[in-house]
Amino acid sequence: MDPVLRTYRSGLLVWVFWCSLGRLGMLLLPWGWCPHSALALKNTGTRLEAKFKLPIMGLMPINKALAVESISEGILPAVQLATEHVHSKFLSNTSRLVLEWYDSECDNAKGLKAFFDGIKYGPNHLMIFGGVCPSITSIIAESLKEWNLVQLSFAATTPVLADKKKYPYFFRTVPSDNAVNPAVVKFLKHFHWRRVGTLTQDVQRFSEVRNDLTSELEKADIQIADTESFSNDPCLSVKKLRDNDVRIILGQFDERMAAKVFCCAYNENMFGIKYQWIIPGWYQLNWWKLAASINCTVKNLLAAMEGYVSVDFEPLSTKAIKTISGQTPQQYEQDYNKMRGSAEYSKFHGFAYDGIWVIATTLQRAMESLKRLGYPEPVLNLPNMNKNIGKVFLDSMNETNFFGVTGQVVFRNGERMGTIKFSQFQDKVEIKVGEYNAVADSLELINDTLRFPGVEPPKDRTIIQPQLRKISLTLYCILSALTILGMFMSSAFLFFNIKNRNQKLIKMSSPYMNNLIILGGMLSYASIFLFGLDGSFVKPNTFETLCTVRTWILTVGYTTAFGAMFAKTWRVHAIFKNVKMKKKIIKDQKLFVIVGGMLLIDLCILICWQVVDPLKRTVEDYPLEPDPAGRDFAIRPLLEHCENTNMSIWLGIVYAYKGLLMLFGCFLAWETRNLITLKTNPDAATQNRRLQFTQNQKKEDSKTSTSVTSVNQANTSRLEGFQTDNHRLRMKITELDKELEEVTMQLQDTPEKAQYVKQNHIQELNNILSMRNFTDGKDSDKPPMKNHLDSRSQVPWGTTLEPSRTNKDVIEDINSPEHIQRRLSLQLPILHHAYLPSIGGVDASCASPCVSPSASPRHRHVQPSFRVMVSGL
Repeated sequence: MDPVLRTYRSGLLVWVFWCSLGRLGMLLLPWGWCPHSALALKNTGTRLEAKFKLPIMGLMPINKALAVESISEGILPAVQLATEHVHSKFLSNTSRLVLEWYDSECDNAKGLKAFFDGIKYGPNHLMIFGGVCPSITSIIAESLKEWNLVQLSFAATTPVLADKKKYPYFFRTVPSDNAVNPAVVKFLKHFHWRRVGTLTQDVQRFSEVRNDLTSELEKADIQIADTESFSNDPCLSVKKLRDNDVRIILGQFDERMAAKVFCCAYNENMFGIKYQWIIPGWYQLNWWKLAASINCTVKNLLAAMEGYVSVDFEPLSTKAIKTISGQTPQQYEQDYNKMRGSAEYSKFHGFAYDGIWVIATTLQRAMESLKRLGYPEPVLNLPNMNKNIGKVFLDSMNETNFFGVTGQVVFRNGERMGTIKFSQFQDKVEIKVGEYNAVADSLELINDTLRFPGVEPPKDRTIIQPQLRKISLTLYCILSALTILGMFMSSAFLFFNIKNRNQKLIKMSSPYMNNLIILGGMLSYASIFLFGLDGSFVKPNTFETLCTVRTWILTVGYTTAFGAMFAKTWRVHAIFKNVKMKKKIIKDQKLFVIVGGMLLIDLCILICWQVVDPLKRTVEDYPLEPDPAGRDFAIRPLLEHCENTNMSIWLGIVYAYKGLLMLFGCFLAWETRNLITLKTNPDAATQNRRLQFTQNQKKEDSKTSTSVTSVNQANTSRLEGFQTDNHRLRMKITELDKELEEVTMQLQDTPEKAQYVKQNHIQELNNILSMRNFTDGKDSDKPPMKNHLDSRSQVPWGTTLEPSRTNKDVIEDINSPEHIQRRLSLQLPILHHAYLPSIGGVDASCASPCVSPSASPRHRHVQPSFRVMVSGL
């Protein structure tokens, strides 16, 4: 090393040592006060010879007792190196910077005393260089306007000092904490993040940065989804950010709280492919190891920290461009590290180096301006600087513009327009991934250095993909096919009904009503096609039209089909349940009126509905659903349907009207459930129905006749009495059967007695026939059986029916008295004794024949009131 530089360095270290002793050092120093005067050194030897001095007041914590004050170790080598470069390459041989240091000790009282001592006891300082601690720096900066002194700081980053109304003479070569906010906004825009959240430690320094960041985000039209702050425990705030679906988190907190924040983020699973943390970048190296004990392991903490992006000013420019000193930033860094030796490193050293150059260039411009204004050169040695001179220095500072080791040095409203560095935490190391140039307002990212856990950058929110819920095409095709099949069957039934409308059974079933039922069903079928059309087939305007069309078609179709069935059921009920009417005929015209009335009511409701409150297409949102493929977005199901303002009221009117008709129709169907019956023999069914009508009519004409309907309507006691009489009559018939068997046996023994038996037992046969006829519904007043010998129409015994007689005549005569008489004469001798009892006949156990009707009480005539059917004869 050059002997002159070695001597200068030794003298500077001695000065620092003596100044650290306080007032004692000031008394012992040969210059009369503690501030060290920069001395001009000549190459001729070690003799120090002073030249024309430019005194500058230096303010910085020099005592190494506190960690924050150890900044001086890393700053002084940079200042010494800058002074040497300024003297050798910029200032004239007759001018020298004299930097006189005052220890502020980061204490307001001590810092103010040091400042006032420099003003009172020191030379006429042209400028003030320094200011590290925010509190003492802000106090001194606010009072500078009374002395018309310009202050240049190399380490004060507090945003409060950017207020030019309060601190008009304050400048700084280091960007403020707010300077990172435009860089952050640029970074967010680069990745198209338009929704963020902030998490801020409740400290003034961070609150000021957060407030300025909020303003920058609003200017950039970036949404702040949530703003959270905390004092000691950040977990609740982190949870709120997660609940509000904040994916991009902008943090402002120190390294001690940063460990707690990432521990909470790990517990809330707020890391990985869905989240991106952006935090300050001025933390110490391996800061997570120095943090206080937390409830997370180092492994968990590192997992949550992986991928975070830190933002801080760039300590040195990365561009290989020669600076104002003639060196590139990389060359300067090498010289600085050599001069620093084992002293502690400070990231502010580059800003201190450029700060000396700012002072030198400002003084040069100021002296030239003063010469042009007519001020003599010795004016710099005046006891105090007046306002005009101070204004000259102020303007000279604002004109600063050169390329230094920290980049382009330019002031805008007293603030340094510097370079902001972006770094990313990758595998326990922060890697520089890009930088932001504030002068050019440009962001430059280093290729392939920025890594994300996923295949792409995280989304700034849960991307909601709207998904219209549509009817399955397969299901719609199946239902459409079934609907077409149903309509085809309906058409076939309609054709069959029209073609066979004149047949007896079809005609009795009211074919016109059947046609209405089929047509109503076909309309209802057609509505299925319309209800299956949704947004996948038609446009929104067409869908809104379909809302009205399908409602009308379904309503009219249902009313037509149900109304026809209802009318038919009502007619059946009216005919079969009104027993007092001798004859009741309800024609189809009346049924058409009923169906038409129902349709008229439907039309009135639908027209009012359409005019007052028409149906419109509405889309309903459903809760979010995760993506089935596991991608980083959610699905918002949407369902379109027809709705209006008073949907519940209109549906209530329709449902009430249809419901009442349905209930009444069910009631009519239940009442007539046993009166309509069609079996395999239509004629028999018709006769049975006619017989039921006849019995209902006879019930009113004769009190002696009893029908099935009257029995069902009688009380329990009367029914039990009829059952008792029936049993008694059956016993009577059994006795008569015994007597007939005895007569038959006698006839077999003595044929000559047959004529006598026949004549004497005519009365018993008449009794049987009268009971049969009465049970079969014949008039009870028919004449008794005549003697076959006296009857002209009597068929001789043992003869058969003529072949010319038809089956119909046989069926009609089979129950005639003559035919029964002949059948008895032929069959009684050979009947088995067990057959007749099974069909309600006589018992074969009878052994004594009856001589005459008056011979025994058993041969009395059966009263007409006891009508029992004797079948099988």
